[in-house]
Amino acid sequence: MNEKREALVLSQGEIAKDIYDLWIKQPEIAGAARPGQFVMIYCEDNSRLLPRPISICEVNAEKGHLRLVYRIAGEGTAEFSKLVSADRVKVMGPLGNGFPLITKKAILVGGGIGIPPMLELARRLKGEKQIVLGYRDERFLDKDLERFGRVWIATEDGSAGTKGTVIDAIKEHKLEAEVIYACGPTPMLKALQKYAIVHNIECYLSLEERMACGIGACLACVCKSVGRDEHTNVHNKRVCKDGPVFEAREVEL
Repeated sequence: MNEKREALVLSQGEIAKDIYDLWIKQPEIAGAARPGQFVMIYCEDNSRLLPRPISICEVNAEKGHLRLVYRIAGEGTAEFSKLVSADRVKVMGPLGNGFPLITKKAILVGGGIGIPPMLELARRLKGEKQIVLGYRDERFLDKDLERFGRVWIATEDGSAGTKGTVIDAIKEHKLEAEVIYACGPTPMLKALQKYAIVHNIECYLSLEERMACGIGACLACVCKSVGRDEHTNVHNKRVCKDGPVFEAREVEL
């Protein structure tokens, strides 16, 4: 759905330092959205021409509502953080390829601002779900995710759960699965990619990259791939168009 649409802001609040929880009403996007997809939000300030990509956290298709949880990372997202109920905002989406919904024993892994897309995935996945969340320190969305599966936490400072990484938490609690889904920073995804390949586990990674157009036209968000990209005929994939979700063996991190 590569066209700009107007959305109504329903509510917004800060749920952790610089992490904002935004609910908007946009029935066309909500009706088509799948776990792992994202939207592009446009700034009102004309000096900021490019929209900002934000992953879809939760969907209420019946009401036409979308939940977007994001971190302030610059002037654009700082502008979004000032939105209040009844404001209007321009949005494009849903964009990208989401997670495949496979009915197998699963581990869902979210790290930092890669945690939000795990919520809609956990809600829609059938079967047993084990959820591992990685934080630097302050937690968010862990209580929301507990509605859909057991949650384990890893923190860098050891303030909660396992002290260390999400891989440390998986090993400490001896978690086993037939499929892994993950979204988070590249070092985390690289470690999970290696872990899944070594243990012969099906694995899907949602990559975080800077994006410009969101529809695959500008080639600003390419990543290295094992196979050739049909668009460029080189070993690249466009994260916005071909992803952001890839099977772990498809990409080189």
